[in-house]
Amino acid sequence: MGQPTQETIDARNGMERRYDATMRKILHVDMDAFYASVEQRDDPALRGKPVVVAWRGARSVVCAASYEARRFGIRSAMPAVRAERLCPDAVFVPPDFNRYRAVSRQVRAIFLRHADLVEPLSLDEAYLDVTVNKLGMASATDVAKAIRAAIREETGLTASAGVAPNKFLAKIASDWRKPDGLFVVRPPEVEAFLAPLLVGRLPGVGKVMEGKLSALGVSTVGGLGDLSLDVLVNAFGSFGRRLYELARGIDERPVCPNQPTQSISAEDTFETDLPLEALATHIERLAEKTWAAAAREKTRSARTVVLKLKTSDFRILTRSLTPTAPPASAAELARIALDLRDRVLLPAHTRYRLAGVGLGRFEDNEPALPQPELFG
Repeated sequence: MGQPTQETIDARNGMERRYDATMRKILHVDMDAFYASVEQRDDPALRGKPVVVAWRGARSVVCAASYEARRFGIRSAMPAVRAERLCPDAVFVPPDFNRYRAVSRQVRAIFLRHADLVEPLSLDEAYLDVTVNKLGMASATDVAKAIRAAIREETGLTASAGVAPNKFLAKIASDWRKPDGLFVVRPPEVEAFLAPLLVGRLPGVGKVMEGKLSALGVSTVGGLGDLSLDVLVNAFGSFGRRLYELARGIDERPVCPNQPTQSISAEDTFETDLPLEALATHIERLAEKTWAAAAREKTRSARTVVLKLKTSDFRILTRSLTPTAPPASAAELARIALDLRDRVLLPAHTRYRLAGVGLGRFEDNEPALPQPELFG
């Protein structure tokens, strides 16, 4: 890759100054194999066995896998039939999301005893800003230890945690010593921690981007850090700037509790593959489910309607429309989604295994204007 540019050296020297200025202390706490661990906790007969949380059937996908099951290569979102082939002795347990939500609320209560700034990412993980913690503990590491101990004592489950100066680094760190682990990345250690990592560990860098970076001679985060901002922006546009910052451990995103909803959707995998014209009743039913969920957003409305389809060969298609006014009912949402279906121009023999209807671009409702006096 050659010698780092002066720009790179200056950026790296400035990195610690930036951390000194912000002094954030961020935790990322991630429950270990959450759904499967809840099942193993509640049914002692499952402990030590390869547990797969999924409905059986040709169309089912894996919701979660215990660590015993993961040793066979089973992962979340994998087709259940493939998981069964990988481990014929796996114990399949249908998911019980009500139970998982109840445990998630317990864990969230533990978080809130230690910090006001808690940003849930899902039922089983969250960011916490403990720059100032509520119990006056001496360090973020002490807070992480206390949270993990409380989770174990109060729920009977384990969690892994990462401690770092920002969200990006904390999330990587939480995965470092899974399961039941704790890893700390201190500000002076950031560059040494990042440099040997493969670029695929960076958020937003998938197989395609890995290939593009490889073409530039980059395979590690350290190598990425040797590229100038101009080179990255010229190659990847605005994402190039993001890569430039991530390679230097820079992530200014705050922990945001109670983030507003960005999108709501419902989808369904069919028992058998269906032609496009047979999807109408399914789309209407999914529109009703999505509309019911969106109705909980009392002060916000969605601007964009999205239709998602997956073909029998797993090709994913999306069509979207932003009407001049948000849909006003489930029937109108269904009508727009059906119109979007008509924009799918694949051959008539194409069959579809999944459909989804979504609402996106939620915005605050305009305040109602007062009615003028009829007689002034």
